[in-house]
Amino acid sequence: MNCAAWTDVDGAETAEEAATAVNGTGVRHLAAACAETGARLLNVSTDYVLAGDATEPYREDAPTSPVNAYGRSKLVGERAVAELLPEHGYTVRTAWLYGEHGGNFVATMLKLAAQRPSLDVVDDQHGQPTWSYALAQRLVALGLAALDGKAPAGVYHGTASGRTTWHGLARETYRLAGLDPERIRPTTSEAFVRPAARPAFSVLDHGGWAAAGFEPLSDWREQLAEALRTPGFAALVAAASTTEGDRSQ
Repeated sequence: MNCAAWTDVDGAETAEEAATAVNGTGVRHLAAACAETGARLLNVSTDYVLAGDATEPYREDAPTSPVNAYGRSKLVGERAVAELLPEHGYTVRTAWLYGEHGGNFVATMLKLAAQRPSLDVVDDQHGQPTWSYALAQRLVALGLAALDGKAPAGVYHGTASGRTTWHGLARETYRLAGLDPERIRPTTSEAFVRPAARPAFSVLDHGGWAAAGFEPLSDWREQLAEALRTPGFAALVAAASTTEGDRSQ
């Protein structure tokens, strides 16, 4: 199961060769080794291999067309898995990941809640916030199904059900944390120019799971509520709540 990757999206714009060495060439080496030994490979990929200009959820077989270097580097890895492991290769695309460990959007929103009275958050990018723990559980289940011959090789979309925007995710995070969602104000992507272009629409279809005998992952709101009860997030919620209480006095 390959969870290693170059994940610095903006950094890949000026270091595409290095990003491709990790996300593309490295995956090809793994796929080749698995082909030699008869092993199965689960490779974690990204929604960024898609153009991000759709209006309906992307199916697993939708045409790929990355809009940035990071997406191109990951697509090289996807193609290596498909080419070298047509019967034993699994690509699991995910997006908008967060968890109690490491840096991520949800943690950042909670930390900023203790520092700023209001926040401007992009409301014109659409996706499926996905809890890393929920994805990890599904990866393990898919791997076991693959070993049992119950999961066909190919592409799966490992994202939560439902959809929202970054603005919607921030508001729901605040609401679940007992903070005032009105502190989150909508803005556009033009207000936050980044070196790498971001897909405007990263909503993925989950039809592939049925063939492997799985239901789609749960709704993003359910995942977020459960995630915020984990120790790491609970500590951030407590700190933000204390600050908000002090501000209201």
